[in-house]
Amino acid sequence: QVQLVESGGGLVQAGDSLRLSCTASGGTFSNYIMGWFRQAPGKEREFVAAISRGGSTTSYGDSVKGRFTISRDNAKNTVWIQMNSLKPEDTADYFCAARPGVDLLGLYKYWGQGTQVTVSS
Repeated sequence: QVQLVESGGGLVQAGDSLRLSCTASGGTFSNYIMGWFRQAPGKEREFVAAISRGGSTTSYGDSVKGRFTISRDNAKNTVWIQMNSLKPEDTADYFCAARPGVDLLGLYKYWGQGTQVTVSS
């Protein structure tokens, strides 16, 4: 069983940057694909980004490409999402997730509790 804990959310202004962290425990971190998702009030959950087990391959949702960067450090059991040029439409609860295997876009098995990001205009 993998436990995931996100941190780093908060209230920022449009154009600002924010970095979210997700620390894992209870499993071998390097065995898992890691992803970030978000869900805004009244909307469906949206894929943000994912990173391969070794960190060499990444994937991004269309709405964040060029602004967000996902990275990981397997020695620290941590994955980050660096969010630049934030927009009000980036406001959402952000969730970290993990899945075994090699497919970045498959079903994720483990989820964190989320951290809230609010971007004011």
